[in-house]
Amino acid sequence: MNLASIALKNTRRNLFRTVLTVIGVGVAMLAFLLIRTVLTAWLVSAEYAAQDRLATRHKVTFIMTLPKRYVEDIRKLPGIQGATWMNWFGAKLPGHEDAFFGTFAVDPQSFLEVYDEIVVPAEHKTKWIENRRGALVGAQTARQFGWKVGDKVILEGTIFPGQWEFIVEGIYSASRKSIDQQSFYFHWNYMNDSLPASQQEQIGWIASKVPDAGQAATLAKKIDELFEPRDIQTLSMSERAMNTSFLGMISTLLDAMQIVSIVILIIMMLILGNTIAMGVRERTREYGVLRAIGFLPKHLSTFILVEAGVLGLLGGGLGLLAGFFLINYGVGRVMEETFTGLFPYFRVATQDMVISMVLSVALAVIASIVPAYNASKLHVTDALRKLG
Repeated sequence: MNLASIALKNTRRNLFRTVLTVIGVGVAMLAFLLIRTVLTAWLVSAEYAAQDRLATRHKVTFIMTLPKRYVEDIRKLPGIQGATWMNWFGAKLPGHEDAFFGTFAVDPQSFLEVYDEIVVPAEHKTKWIENRRGALVGAQTARQFGWKVGDKVILEGTIFPGQWEFIVEGIYSASRKSIDQQSFYFHWNYMNDSLPASQQEQIGWIASKVPDAGQAATLAKKIDELFEPRDIQTLSMSERAMNTSFLGMISTLLDAMQIVSIVILIIMMLILGNTIAMGVRERTREYGVLRAIGFLPKHLSTFILVEAGVLGLLGGGLGLLAGFFLINYGVGRVMEETFTGLFPYFRVATQDMVISMVLSVALAVIASIVPAYNASKLHVTDALRKLG
């Protein structure tokens, strides 16, 4: 028998209240874990973005276009290993208007060279390059809509109105998380030739590959200096910086979610503090007896702190277990399939699991500090006179 074992036995003194407390902590940690997973899913595109790839856009704003001829100018710069271009197409799938997945007009040959993490069978790659109306579809989007190679897909254009017909010529996966598996890529020429003459030969942005991440900043500056004397200037940055700039558009929402997660932790701490304080008040006379037979004030504090830590551990474990299965095998799959372009990877991160467990125990101990201190200051005679 030691102090820790006595403290563990105390958690069973009022089993009903202990169970409710553990469930309350578990629910709080489940909510915290869900919010953390949402934040991690938002940030994953920036976290795993390729650092040896540059993005070049219009200097004023991303929605303004660049002349396609800029691509050849960038390819001629020393240090540039390859360059390709893309346009955000923006389209909806008739009958699935609420479903979201990225649609991009690209140059197939150079696109696959610059984005070498895209994995597609050789025969699919050849067919996609050869078919002007061919489309390369991410594996997750193909599963979501049941598409197979050879299927005809009609998309309703939003930025470029009209019905656009495609043939699925390939289904790709990704060898790295720097690119998702939910996008829809098709020939830029197909889109360009269908536009009015005034809108042709315009591209959204240019992606270029550099030898290593250490040269990215230097080469980005050289690209912008190249176009500085021209009518249309550019802004070049690493792919990670570009993805981070997109996140800046929703920074207020992310900050609000961070605040909500802190509020949840405070509520959890109040729940634990109230439960522990009630237990201390009920056992005041017992603490007086312990002090009378030789237990020191620090021993009483240890009882309370360990008991709180156990409650936090049990509650955190319950929340973690529920969150892992609910998010990874329930909510996560729904989010990935329904909001493929927004949440390509909606899974509980290892660091978030560790953080949730550490916080549940740490906050439980913090919540018990005041009750533990008050118990350690009890006078034996006063404690023995208390009836509960």
